[in-house]
Amino acid sequence: MKFNKHIFFGLFSLSVMTSCQKLTEVNINPNEATTTHPQALLTKVEWDAFRTWHGTSPLYTLKMIVQTDGENANQIYNWQRGSFEQYGFLRNITKMTEEAEKIGAENYLALAKFFRAYYFYNLTLTFGDVPYSEAAKGESSAVFTPKYDAQKDVLVGLLKELEEANAILKKNNNTINGDIIYGGNSANWNKLVNSFRLKVLLTLSKKSADLPFNLAAEFAKIYSSESRITDVSGAEDGQLVFLNQDGNRYPEFNSSGYGSGMYMDSTFVQRLQDLKDPRLFVVATQTRLGKEAGKAINDFTAYEGGDPIVPYAQVNAKAVLGKLSKVHERFYQDPTAEPLVLLGCSEMQFILAEAILKGWITGDLNTAYAKGVQASFKFYEKYAKNVGSYTNESQAAQYLAQNTVKLDAVSSNEQKLERILMQKYLRSFHQGGYTAYFDHLRTGYPGLRKAANVKTAYRWMYPQDEYNNNTANVSDAIKSQFGGNDNINLQTWWLK
Repeated sequence: MKFNKHIFFGLFSLSVMTSCQKLTEVNINPNEATTTHPQALLTKVEWDAFRTWHGTSPLYTLKMIVQTDGENANQIYNWQRGSFEQYGFLRNITKMTEEAEKIGAENYLALAKFFRAYYFYNLTLTFGDVPYSEAAKGESSAVFTPKYDAQKDVLVGLLKELEEANAILKKNNNTINGDIIYGGNSANWNKLVNSFRLKVLLTLSKKSADLPFNLAAEFAKIYSSESRITDVSGAEDGQLVFLNQDGNRYPEFNSSGYGSGMYMDSTFVQRLQDLKDPRLFVVATQTRLGKEAGKAINDFTAYEGGDPIVPYAQVNAKAVLGKLSKVHERFYQDPTAEPLVLLGCSEMQFILAEAILKGWITGDLNTAYAKGVQASFKFYEKYAKNVGSYTNESQAAQYLAQNTVKLDAVSSNEQKLERILMQKYLRSFHQGGYTAYFDHLRTGYPGLRKAANVKTAYRWMYPQDEYNNNTANVSDAIKSQFGGNDNINLQTWWLK
């Protein structure tokens, strides 16, 4: 049978066009939303952000734990490349922003600004210059190789975002649905935002002459006119509380690492012993020999750590003899353990104490310092099950009365600063990620023991993926900052 091929192809083309139109219509599910309320994204955003910098790596860096079955790069300050994993989390924040803008849900916009600021603050302190102004724009603007912004511009930019978040939250007191941190309380979110603003400003203390605003005046303005975290009980702390449910348990629950080659660092144990600090009893176990000798939990001689700068085999030999303390069992046996605190009253009070010492604000230095300690003790009293009584209010008062602890026992500002930073550090076991390390880089306190041949690590090298996929921009960033040498021992702008 013969047919006209032109008519066939004409009919075929019409059929394809009609079929494509019908397929398009079929593929649009009228029962499936193409948009979502930002509250559906907020829970995931919060869950990711509050857990991102948690883990054992900072504990090695801060001389709190040691490894006995292998060499740990963080323990000897020999890490290499960092991760840009956080940029993946920014995608959810970008989507939450877009959905909030569609329906005018301003409080969600404010929280998106806060979480952006939180991620970029940590990213820029980790690496130096990072993609900021063009970051997370792959879907909206097809920017797949974002430029790197100068660290100064990143930090100034995120302060602007935090200022905008504060302005929104001040005028909107609507309940924030989907919020697993404050149960929707926008006033508490406003306190966290402003507290974080003060934290960022203090981080910039070495760069006061190189900023487009007066650093001390900006800090004082926020301190005097904006709400912030003040409740020593922890009721206002920005913290993620865990539940004994699948997918909601403490990150270290059932961790095998704690049962093997991980022990307490002698640096941390010795500091707690020297200060007769009962927080030792809630973060560490007695040595095996201490237990066998029947020593009481609050006997400081029942605890001992491993030397972080000797070969790990030597530390392991000491562990085999039963002379080393391990991380307290509650961290890996208790599914709810303790909340992860992004920023709370204890850290806030030490930030204020340092600002008072610098003369940025007026206030009672001793009171701020004492509240910082009291809030740390209160946290453990509340959450360290079975051992919380060792850090009750009475214990905190006795601790603060010691000449080795109270500020009035030293005279110079430098000595006072050292004590403030030491207490800020002691409260940070499994809390705050690398915050205490960044404080060490900025102030020199607390001192962190290194072998004679070990150099200070100021940053992490950029990820290999950036070399592979964003070659020109990462190369320009390395050249502008370090003359072309992507090195962990080179300082970035905020420290110079």
